[in-house]
Amino acid sequence: MNIKEASLKWKIPERTIRYYCVQGLIEGAFKGIKSWYIPNNADKPSKGKMNSKPNLLQALKREKDSKLKGGIFHKLQVEMTYNSNHIEGSKLSKDETELIFETKTIGHAKTNLDIDDIIETSNHFKCINYVIDSCKKKLTEKYIKELHFLLKRSTSDEDVSWFNVGEYKKIPNEVGGRDTTNPENVHVEIEKLLFEYNSKKTIKIEDIIEFHVKFERIHPFQDGNGRVGRLIMLKECLKYNIVPILIQDDFKDFYYRGLREWDFEKGYLIDTCLYGQDIVKKYLEYFRIKY
Repeated sequence: MNIKEASLKWKIPERTIRYYCVQGLIEGAFKGIKSWYIPNNADKPSKGKMNSKPNLLQALKREKDSKLKGGIFHKLQVEMTYNSNHIEGSKLSKDETELIFETKTIGHAKTNLDIDDIIETSNHFKCINYVIDSCKKKLTEKYIKELHFLLKRSTSDEDVSWFNVGEYKKIPNEVGGRDTTNPENVHVEIEKLLFEYNSKKTIKIEDIIEFHVKFERIHPFQDGNGRVGRLIMLKECLKYNIVPILIQDDFKDFYYRGLREWDFEKGYLIDTCLYGQDIVKKYLEYFRIKY
C-alpha cells in the first residue's frame, strides 16, 4: 500500500501515517524513490505504539535514512555543524550552512568565500552521519583518525604533505598558548587515554567531558582537534543514551575557560556543557523525542 491507500484502510490521516513510517512504527514500511510503501498485511499501529516516542538515536537514524527535512536530524546537523565550525573560525553564516545541508549549494551573498569553509561544512555533515551509523562501536584510535580524515578530506590541507590528514601531527602545536603533546608521544598518550576511558564500567556525562578535556590537551592532529573532539562527545552521548552537548559559538569563551581551568575548577566546563545539553533537550521536547 502507499500512504493514501493505508489512510483509507485504517482511517488515519495521511500525514499521521507518514510520521509513523518515519518513526519506524509500522513494521515492514520502507521508503521508495518518492513515497513510503507499506505491506498489505501490516497491522494498524496500536494506540500505545502511536503515542510512544522514539529515543534520539532511533529518530536520527530513521530521519537520516528517509531524508526527512525539518526534523531533529536536520536541526542537529545544522546547529552542530554551524557552531562547531564557527568556534574554529568559519565565516559561513547559519543560513549558508543550512543551504549547503539542504541543497548542496551556496548562495551568492558574499563575494569572497573560503572554499575550505564550504568543504569542511559538507564534510562535517558526513561526519555526523558516520557518528550516527557507528556510535555503538568502541572508541579507538582508528575511529578517531577516520573522523579526522572525513572532516579534512579534499581541503587544501590534504595537499600539504606535512599536514597528515587522517593521521597524527608531525609538527608540534599549541592551543590557547598552552603546550600540547609532542608528535612522537601522541600515539602513546591517546592509547593511554582510550584504555583509561574504555575501562570504565559505566560512562556518565562527566566522563565524556573529562575525555574531551584530555583529548584536546593532547591535540593529536595538526588541525581539526576541536571539531573531532566534539564529534567524539556526540558519538559517546548517542552510544550511552545521554543527551548530546551543543557548544554554541556565542559561549565559546566559557567553553575555552572550562578547558583551561579544568584542573582547578571542573565546574566551569561542566556547567557550560550542561547548558549546551539543555539546549538540545529543548529541541527534543519540541520534536517529541524521549530522553
